[in-house]
Amino acid sequence: MDVLLLSQLARRPSHGYELRRRVEAATGIKLHNNSLYPALKRFGEAGAVTRTLEPQDGRPARHVYTLTDVGRELLHDQLADLPDELAGDEAEFLARLAGFGRLTPSERRGVLAARSRVLAERRTRLAGLAEATAPADTTIGASDPWAALVLDEVLRRIREEQGWLDRLTHRADDPTEEMP
Repeated sequence: MDVLLLSQLARRPSHGYELRRRVEAATGIKLHNNSLYPALKRFGEAGAVTRTLEPQDGRPARHVYTLTDVGRELLHDQLADLPDELAGDEAEFLARLAGFGRLTPSERRGVLAARSRVLAERRTRLAGLAEATAPADTTIGASDPWAALVLDEVLRRIREEQGWLDRLTHRADDPTEEMP
């Protein structure tokens, strides 16, 4: 969630409700105030955002959050770093992928490599499970056709995503995709 919030604030300053709406519109992730405002407070304490009061006609002033240079650096560091324990989480990976315009080709390749490693480990583990549960003379999981169907589909999705990652890795080096 931090990457999503900081990415939206990097686009333009926002008040909490607007920020929440923008994150939800961009990701489909429902953000609750009990996670949004503590994160904004934490960013403020870290010097990543500033908070100013914006007056409104006939209504209480609202707090507008603006990303600082420290916040831009924090965002960059979070985008560029995808530890293997987070690389298996699709939302974590996609949040970083959406911020690739802020990263160097080398940093992009590092994020893609982390996701690729996790997928390779998952593929190996699932293929081993499928092999262990399959009778020697039949296809994967033939003793339980529904389990076989699930394993085949998950393995197909992993192979498909790996192909996509390979294409993204080539694109990561494209000079027209460089940071602004």
